[in-house]
Amino acid sequence: MNNQLINFIVKKYLKFDKKNPFISISAILAFIGVAVGVMVLIITMAIMNGTAKEFENKLFTMNYPLSIYSKFDNGINHSLLEELEKKFPKLKFSPYISSQAIIQHDEKMSGGLLFGVDFKREAEINSIYKKAVKDKVLNKYDLITGMGISDKLFLYDNSKVTMYFTALNPSGFTMMPKMKRFNYSGSFRSGLNAYDNSYMYTSVEALRTILRKSDDYYDGIHIYSDDAFNDINLIQKELSDYPNIGIVGWWQQNGNFFSAMALEKKALFIVLMLIILVASLNIISSLLMTVMSRRKEIALLLSMGATKKEIKKIFLKLGIVIGFSGIALGIFLGFFGMFLLDNFNIISLPADVYGTSKLPLELDMIDFISILIGSIMIVLLSSYYPAAKATKIDVIDVLRNE
Repeated sequence: MNNQLINFIVKKYLKFDKKNPFISISAILAFIGVAVGVMVLIITMAIMNGTAKEFENKLFTMNYPLSIYSKFDNGINHSLLEELEKKFPKLKFSPYISSQAIIQHDEKMSGGLLFGVDFKREAEINSIYKKAVKDKVLNKYDLITGMGISDKLFLYDNSKVTMYFTALNPSGFTMMPKMKRFNYSGSFRSGLNAYDNSYMYTSVEALRTILRKSDDYYDGIHIYSDDAFNDINLIQKELSDYPNIGIVGWWQQNGNFFSAMALEKKALFIVLMLIILVASLNIISSLLMTVMSRRKEIALLLSMGATKKEIKKIFLKLGIVIGFSGIALGIFLGFFGMFLLDNFNIISLPADVYGTSKLPLELDMIDFISILIGSIMIVLLSSYYPAAKATKIDVIDVLRNE
């Protein structure tokens, strides 16, 4: 195969054709279309991944990687906690008691979920809580609330608040809800309104006293794990002797949310890949017009000894140069666009809705490879048909008529 001849003709056909400018314009549009398609795909997939990771990190912290719970509200004994800590020394455990409660400050009230926790243990597994209690010395009836609650009730340091619990106290011929005064000691901001407007923390001793629970009683145990998907199976085996106790992962608590995001990501990938497919139609039309306009030259080459494989390779290489150049430019523009969006405040998001004002970007390697492979396949398929068409020219008929 004469590669020098092939390269010479490819370079010639890539030059702007003044006699048939539409062919060259069509090739340029194909080049630009492929580049834009690849660029949009890269930036879109980076935004989708970044958004999913952002929500995952926030849900991962507030929902905890793993949570052990009592199936029948019988509670969990402290001895189980000690047993798990011995068998899984690499994991971090934070036992808790929880209760629905209403918080009141002056004339304003708000409802939420109150967790009684071990302050030290909770700070080790919850970075948002740790930031809220940093450099604070907390006492038994101190209270940490979400920022949404503190803003709504106009709380300030050392404010005295009244907590109303769903548990009831007998009072003469009536039943009164349990009440207790707490000392407001700070707030946390998770970035998700669902938690900032409802979650509160106090000491586990405080809730035990109010709810009249024994000293070794817990409602559940939150667990921090770097490999939750694997550790959940190991812990389940250890809990097989406790039929009333279960364990759940953070992804199981938010399965519908992440399934919807994954489906949206796949749909966007397919739709945006169509941009490259449409651009590749210009490659087909450009190469077909080149074949039609160069029929005489192709016939002469074939009559002078050029093989059909060489002719096919000429047009296949021509399409590959146009398409692959567009892919290369699209990759450059995609990463350059990510750099601009990541370092400059070009797009600002409402923090109260998305939990961050900065557009999250993170391109997964699998997505990048999928974009690359998909684009290459489309370009190769678009180049193959015109290349095959060029070899089917009738040499004698063309030379007689031309």
